[in-house]
Amino acid sequence: MGFQIQVKYYNTYVLKRLAVSSIQDRNWYIEEARIRGGYNNVQTGLSPRAFLVSENNAQETLSNSIIYSGIFNSRTGINQSNQFPSGQDITRTVDPSKGSIQKLYAEDTNLTIFQERKVNRALIDKDAIYTQEGVPVQTTSNVVIGAITPYAGEFGISTNPESFAVYGYRKYFTDATQGSVLRLSQDGLTEISNYGMYDFFRDQLGSLSSGKAIGGYDIHNKCYTLSLQPASAAIASEILSFDENIKGWTSRYSYLPSNMFSIQNNFYSTTTSDEKANNPSVTIGDIYEHYSTNVNRANFYKTQYVSQVKSVFNANPSLVKTFQTINYEGAPNWSMTSFVTNEDQANSVDVFSMPLTLADMENSLLKNEFKQKEDKYFANLVNTSAFTQGEVVFGKSISGVKGFFATVLLEATNTAVSGTNELFAVSTNYKESSY
Repeated sequence: MGFQIQVKYYNTYVLKRLAVSSIQDRNWYIEEARIRGGYNNVQTGLSPRAFLVSENNAQETLSNSIIYSGIFNSRTGINQSNQFPSGQDITRTVDPSKGSIQKLYAEDTNLTIFQERKVNRALIDKDAIYTQEGVPVQTTSNVVIGAITPYAGEFGISTNPESFAVYGYRKYFTDATQGSVLRLSQDGLTEISNYGMYDFFRDQLGSLSSGKAIGGYDIHNKCYTLSLQPASAAIASEILSFDENIKGWTSRYSYLPSNMFSIQNNFYSTTTSDEKANNPSVTIGDIYEHYSTNVNRANFYKTQYVSQVKSVFNANPSLVKTFQTINYEGAPNWSMTSFVTNEDQANSVDVFSMPLTLADMENSLLKNEFKQKEDKYFANLVNTSAFTQGEVVFGKSISGVKGFFATVLLEATNTAVSGTNELFAVSTNYKESSY
């Protein structure tokens, strides 16, 4: 007949004593002489040792606390990384109401602690004493993690530590719960999503849910690149970059990375399963170097994309206008794919073709395509929709497009012309109109 004995302590075994006359049953717990009771494992000392019995030996997770072990030095052979003496002050706790700790970043002699709804800094190998006025004075100390001080501002990193990127003293990350993209530098926290993109990030980060916000610093272009990848396939992913020099979000891209990083002045990214679904020749986890001269521009993960620039014409917004021309300065390989107003639209404008002679250019003035004059390109806007009775139509099928404002989309294929696809300015000529 078998029986079961519950062992209450680690590294022990039990001796069961059966009842004899008036002596009650009793379990004797014998501690192993070798660690984990393994054959030829390190033997513990046989001398008396002080120990602490914990009634609750279950695992406990303290999501808002930090603990550190003894030192590790590979050169001298010292390894105390498995020592956590309970008699020493080796734990630090941040405000539990601000959520769990998501990321730690050590910089010089400071430790930055990112919680879900707060960012803190702690001193490393030094502590702070305070004067009567409350001014902290740093002093050297034998503590590993000193005083913890929060940064001003109710922002954190939410549950997206993958959005973190650093360059110099600047640290970039997202706070999805606040709908913000932030920069932490020596001047504190700055909400860089407010630079013309507040509505965009409020909506995109609000729909991120359990998705990912992958960040990386592009050392080649000196910008912070952020890829927002919602968990729902019904919401499109977005990737764009922030440039400190102009304090704005300058570019949007078409690739979908799983990681982004910079090494030796080169910017790299790795592929995801979604990219493989778009292109079977791509292997998940492949590393790609950006800005390579061996492939066409806007070629990401073996897929060729077009470059697009959208401009809005809104001069004299209360005036009804007839937009007559579209003009741009830049490389010759741009075409207009759409010109839309709040009242009318013109589509299917021909790709640019450059006249060879002045006579060719004069004969082609009424063609619906870009012409070159003094290193600038221009075209008439021909409206193919029905005209309103009494509306003036000048020239041969030239009518313009009527509206308060207009949106134009320019596109470059990136494959036909070598060199850069430069686009410096886009403009239009208009005249006052009436309904």
